[in-house]
Amino acid sequence: MEFGVFILAQQRGYHQTSQQVIHNAVEQTVAAEAAGFDTAWYAEHHFNNYSLCPSPLMMVSHCAGLTKRIRLGSAVCVLPLYNPARLLGEIGFADTVSNGRLDLGIGSGYQQFEFDRFGVDLKDSHSLFAEFYDVLQAGMQERIFSYSGKHLQMPPTAIAVRTIQKPMPPIWVTSGHPETLGRAISDNHNLFVTALLNGLDAIKALRERLEGIASKEGRSIDDTHFGFLRCAYASDNENEIHSYLDNARFQRRLSESLKFRRAQSDDGYLIKEEAGPNDMSLETMRSNLPVGSVNQVIDRMLEEISILKPSHIALQTQLGDFDQRTMLRQIDLWGSKIIPAIRRELRSSRSGDSRIVGEAAPA
Repeated sequence: MEFGVFILAQQRGYHQTSQQVIHNAVEQTVAAEAAGFDTAWYAEHHFNNYSLCPSPLMMVSHCAGLTKRIRLGSAVCVLPLYNPARLLGEIGFADTVSNGRLDLGIGSGYQQFEFDRFGVDLKDSHSLFAEFYDVLQAGMQERIFSYSGKHLQMPPTAIAVRTIQKPMPPIWVTSGHPETLGRAISDNHNLFVTALLNGLDAIKALRERLEGIASKEGRSIDDTHFGFLRCAYASDNENEIHSYLDNARFQRRLSESLKFRRAQSDDGYLIKEEAGPNDMSLETMRSNLPVGSVNQVIDRMLEEISILKPSHIALQTQLGDFDQRTMLRQIDLWGSKIIPAIRRELRSSRSGDSRIVGEAAPA
């Protein structure tokens, strides 16, 4: 089981400067490597405070110089907002300066606010993504390639800086379109999925959905490497837990406002935090998520893993204005106690140990 940190780089208000937010993202990456995490993931968003990282590949390239072992991933590059030739060059550059540590997450995007300002029609996002998918695979695998599609045209082209990883870095696909996920499964690429802030029923439904998509491709989802994005927090301090859950709810409120075109702002930048139809109380969130004492989190994570069977867990670490020093301690706690305990239990389960998975040993 692999573990990563998912760094959204949010700004909850002007009491946080953009410099502080980006500095915190970098600091969390360094801390995650020291704690033994496998991957640090960086989001991509534009033009508002939902996320301040405009280029995951720039973050990868910068953090590559500050780390040695941890893999560095885009989660995700929003393909319709790019020029394909430039993107291919930047992928090659990021993989080169990281010495082959790039994980390339790709997606089609969902925020109308962003697409309007890039001059791209959101209605075309799915078909644009499909063409980008073709171009990326050709550009990374072939020395000289060309492409002719409805949206993208590429004359015979050679990318100067090639990826170190051959034939290409691992590709991770996230999408709401089952045909896109099916293609990723068929092409032996990885998936990135989430149950948002929902509980075990949603995780069971997600597993069934993935099984159905894989079955249509004549495959088993158990043969596909996929990551699970999850909010989780371990502490005996109720104030810390309350703050983490409150910031997780802030993240979902802004995301849904942008996705469903409800976003409001007094100054054109800072999005108002408003409850939507899917809003949850903090009590409901706490019951849905791996939140509580160390042992409670270990047990709940094991239960969720047993249902979904992912290969990778990506923890949401940089939400809203959660205190940075507290989160750095949380990252260390996962590395020193939670991740080792989960891995021990999973190894015991695979080896036929009589202990029940989900009944964690004291940490």
